[in-house]
Amino acid sequence: MKSFVAAIFFLLLILWYLSFLASRLDRLHHRVETSWANLDVLLQKRAAVALEIAHSGLADPASSMLLTGAAYQARDAEIQNRSMAESGLSGALGLLLADSQDAPSDLEHALLKELSLLTEKIRVAIAMHTDAVSSTQMVRKKLIVRSFRLAGTAPLPVTYEFESDVL
Repeated sequence: MKSFVAAIFFLLLILWYLSFLASRLDRLHHRVETSWANLDVLLQKRAAVALEIAHSGLADPASSMLLTGAAYQARDAEIQNRSMAESGLSGALGLLLADSQDAPSDLEHALLKELSLLTEKIRVAIAMHTDAVSSTQMVRKKLIVRSFRLAGTAPLPVTYEFESDVL
């Protein structure tokens, strides 16, 4: 009788642990999705500010055209091409900021300040997204998670190349 109760207790303990791991994994996946949504909003804002900068007169016509193309490409890119498009926008913004030597007007100064603040927010959002992805990947690599298929059909979260080269 004691061994039966011990076996039932052990089985309940294992079931509780599996349930705990599944719930944790679900929360981690939710955290990845939330961090990506936040990062995506900030990247869309960066593309909008880049368009404003391109049309502000801060850049020469060629740089303005390059920046406009990169901003539209980053804003409209599919998830498969997003990394390349965001890297292109970062490069175009980097060229523009390196080339602009004139003293900016008040509007241009405000746009550059907004871009700077937005870039800092993006860096924080990237750090949060990278942390969420690595935490989720670490839990998903556990043998017990893979054995009992606790991740279900959720895709393995990934980081993107552009996350390392944001201005």
